Amino acid sequence: MEDFNKHIRKSHINIGDIYFFTATINSWHKLLLDDTYKQIIIVSLTYLSYKEIISVYGFVIMPNHIHLIWQIHKLNGKETAQGSFLKYTAHKFKEMLLQNNPVMLQKFAVNAHNKKYEFWQRDSLAFKLMKRETAIQKLEYIHNNPVAKKWSLSKIREDYYYSSAKFYETNIPNFEFLKHLLEVF
Repeated sequence: MEDFNKHIRKSHINIGDIYFFTATINSWHKLLLDDTYKQIIIVSLTYLSYKEIISVYGFVIMPNHIHLIWQIHKLNGKETAQGSFLKYTAHKFKEMLLQNNPVMLQKFAVNAHNKKYEFWQRDSLAFKLMKRETAIQKLEYIHNNPVAKKWSLSKIREDYYYSSAKFYETNIPNFEFLKHLLEVF
């Protein structure tokens, strides 16, 4: 099992394939409790989607991690889409913390030659979705995260704003970047 987990964590995302993707805030800090930081993620997903670099089929933004079901269509210049997403959001997190919460910013300080801060844990999880049943299972998992006892962010999953649950439950497109998963599976 250990080799399997290592392989997944270091897996390459192939252009054209659909993935369940998880990125975690470094040291599990709850940076994403504040909606301002959630909005940075929304802006990045909207931009990459608008540029037709990605398609997003499901998502949830939790206090210290995110889950996505997405498809990468092309590189963003020379960068991978996931690299662009993580880099942009980290840059914006740093800007916001520098202005509003320098004490919190220090929690993300690292001793590295190429950066002063690290907001996302390395080796995000990327799991290729090949079957409709698995894709639906992962979408349900994403949507149930905010209502899980551990989090209790909402009593009803479609009431949690930073999720695709409302889109799937009511067919109301509350985020312009969302596409329906069952149209591709």
